[in-house]
Amino acid sequence: MAADHDTRDGTVAVVVPIKAFERAKGRLSEHLDPDQRRDLAESMAAGVVDAARRDGFAVIVVTDDDEVEAWARARGADVARPTVIGLDAAADAGVAAAAARGWSVVVIAHADLPYATTFAHLTDRSADLVLVPDRHHDGTNVLVTDVDSDFTFHYGPGSLQRHIGEAARRSLTVEIVDDPALAWDVDVPADLPTDRTVAVEGTAER
Repeated sequence: MAADHDTRDGTVAVVVPIKAFERAKGRLSEHLDPDQRRDLAESMAAGVVDAARRDGFAVIVVTDDDEVEAWARARGADVARPTVIGLDAAADAGVAAAAARGWSVVVIAHADLPYATTFAHLTDRSADLVLVPDRHHDGTNVLVTDVDSDFTFHYGPGSLQRHIGEAARRSLTVEIVDDPALAWDVDVPADLPTDRTVAVEGTAER
């Protein structure tokens, strides 16, 4: 299916699912108080949205929270509302919104990537599907595909292998990109580095 995917021409939308900031990062509750968790979630989401906008890409924030919607629009992002809770449904809503607005490629990025600075290198691709694993090669932090690929998302633990399997079932070619900056997400206290430079360089050695 993939032929020429040089898409840095205004046809790319970065889809960022974001839950209510006040509900985010509950697994950090023993280390961060509610205000700190909220600030962390908002800061990381802002970094992801701003990185996509610096690339010149459209941004679609998928959320069911009114406050996040207002926050996203203030940052210049479009907003889509999922009809069902969960990352798979959020990704589907983002793809549908991108297709409705005329964009042809979606970059689905988690909102908790503290070192994200660019997604542009992922869109110059020769494969149907680009997957950026987390640093444990378990989850899928970033996924790139065409809006018309009819891809079924399988987020959650072990999503990398499930996404690879889904691509095989649909005869889609796959490129795995190990990107230290995009591989670092924040879920548990061990994911909270005290020095960002050391943390990102450390992932490259694993």
